[in-house]
Amino acid sequence: MTTAKPRNRFLGKLPTHVIIILICVVWLVPAIGLLVTSLRPFQAITTTGWWTVFGGNPTPGAGEYTTLCASCHGADGKKIASADLSNPSVIAPFSRSLQLLAELRRQVNGQPHLLGKPLPNAQGAADLATFLRGLSGQQKTPLFTLSNYQDALVGYRGTATYASDCANHTQSPDLNCNASDLLNPRGMGIAMLNSLIVTIPASILPILFAGFAAYAFAWLHFRGRLALFALLVGLQVVPLQMTLVPISQLYARFGLNGTFLAVWLFHTGFGLPYAIFLMRNFLGELPRDLFESAYLDGASHFTAFYRLALPLSVPAIASLGIFQFLWVWNDLLVALVFLGGTRPVLTYQISNMVTSLGAGWQLLTAAAFLSMILPMAVFFALQRYFVRGMLAGAVKG
Repeated sequence: MTTAKPRNRFLGKLPTHVIIILICVVWLVPAIGLLVTSLRPFQAITTTGWWTVFGGNPTPGAGEYTTLCASCHGADGKKIASADLSNPSVIAPFSRSLQLLAELRRQVNGQPHLLGKPLPNAQGAADLATFLRGLSGQQKTPLFTLSNYQDALVGYRGTATYASDCANHTQSPDLNCNASDLLNPRGMGIAMLNSLIVTIPASILPILFAGFAAYAFAWLHFRGRLALFALLVGLQVVPLQMTLVPISQLYARFGLNGTFLAVWLFHTGFGLPYAIFLMRNFLGELPRDLFESAYLDGASHFTAFYRLALPLSVPAIASLGIFQFLWVWNDLLVALVFLGGTRPVLTYQISNMVTSLGAGWQLLTAAAFLSMILPMAVFFALQRYFVRGMLAGAVKG
């Protein structure tokens, strides 16, 4: 009986543990894959999956070389002295897949070059050319690199990488190979700065106004208080899409379109109903005797709010800050309508990483992870208050 109870408790909790583990896997695997892919060089991304890095350095074209060339040239490429594949001068004429395919079609000593083996397709030839460049020392593909992040931050649009172009003094258009490149209109650096300018005020203002309003609804008695609070709660169901046109027309009348102030006011207005609801429920649970004692000691409402309500409502403020920050940071629609491409934010700029012809798509993973870093830092910094703030007003006793 003694051993049966712990076993039964374990079996009873097993389904819950399995579900939690599955949820963690579903969330973590894509995030890990995104991070690993963002750190891989372009050549590796195009040839192998991100999970292959855990088995060592996956060299593009190694399989093609083993199948087509290793039997004649040897594993190190030095078996035929007149065609030493480790010699850069031998490999230099075949740096492109088309040049390599032309060489593989040519006969050698009256015999087919591949001795009857089928020619590789275009992708296989490109991988084989990459492998040969590495074998000859012309090009070495590292396991991990920060080039994707550098290229995304500065908005690089070249054929190699931003670092290699700068090292070779091959400057790309609009790039100067110095810190000013972070402000390139096509890069994620300026977009991250714009996102911070939008998000910080748009997160602070609703919390500030909601704190005053929540204190009034919780501790001040005035006519129509409950009806006004019910109206504010009902405003949470109003979709912001239906207000974009009238507010845009109003902004145009006052010359606010294309300004950060327009976005701040819009996010503040739509963030206030939920912010007031959450803060009011939390402040309403604070001990009444605490405030009555402060009033008897001569404290004004502002003093009670500043000295008592705010310090005690840190959990609610933290959870509200997380929600508001994530909502504004990940917003695309409002920023697209009121800022457009003149002052691009991260969500807008990510789509510009890929050109109309599909070039630069490898930068998407680095750009996406750059947009995730700050929200994750904010959440983990404030997560200990998150549950307490979310449960504010959930239980009445």
